[in-house]
Amino acid sequence: MNLDEADIDRLLRMEEVIPAMEKALADFSSGRVVQPVRTMLSVAEHHGFLGLMPAYTGTALGTKLVALYPRNTDVPTHHATILLFKPETGEPLVTMDGRLITEVRTAAVSAVATERLARPDASVLAIIGSGVQAHSHLEALRLVREFREVRVWSPRRAAAFAEEHGVRAAASAEEAVRGADVVVTATTSTTPVLSGEWLSPGVHINAVGAARPDWRELDDEMLRRALVYVDSREAAMKESGDVIAAGLIFAEIGEVVSGTKPGRRSPEEITLFKSLGLAVEDVATAELVYHKALDSA
Repeated sequence: MNLDEADIDRLLRMEEVIPAMEKALADFSSGRVVQPVRTMLSVAEHHGFLGLMPAYTGTALGTKLVALYPRNTDVPTHHATILLFKPETGEPLVTMDGRLITEVRTAAVSAVATERLARPDASVLAIIGSGVQAHSHLEALRLVREFREVRVWSPRRAAAFAEEHGVRAAASAEEAVRGADVVVTATTSTTPVLSGEWLSPGVHINAVGAARPDWRELDDEMLRRALVYVDSREAAMKESGDVIAAGLIFAEIGEVVSGTKPGRRSPEEITLFKSLGLAVEDVATAELVYHKALDSA
């Protein structure tokens, strides 16, 4: 079976992916998932990377091949293919486009974190970035919190994004962030775009860019003020320049889902979820899509 992006778009629903990610993250942090840290191959002359991300969940066996080219402008920065195999025999089951799955599952994971780490009364959302992750995060976070105001800032497309989605374009990142209850950084920047000086007490941040050890989205003051949650301790300390700079991880979000570590502990606490993306998220989402494809055949 082969599923292209149009098939994925027809079958994938954010409201179904969020609970699937809750289970995947809890299973990962509980040790029920077999998954190495992703292998990243540098394509230095074209400023790109190729990643290999395998995982076995107990019910699904698969891998994602993902190309990351942050400098792309006319085509997406991410391209991906996901393959699922029959766990009992290793027979190939399905090949599917992984770009949209990556887009949706990343935002769904941030929604899982936001549900547990943002204040219940959070009502102002700030998004730094205006690409596909900004779009998917707006959709996902609206499913777990009711926002009376959404602000967006990016160097290029903020006005177009704001018009398309009926939100407000801010004149600067600082203007977007000051007074916000939830902040999303979804950029291709390799240097900090978010300053800790701008943050209000009680804010929650989802940081989904800067996925290399020498890249940063968050400044030192931001990291000093925040309690750091991650998807994977091992991966974050190897791959995330922000987490490496912070030097301390409080918990994996899967531990919060399963109840072995606490989420937000006070209204004033500043929480940060640093998302790198895990193979189990891709494989679990692909399994969901595969079964829906079989049911609709």
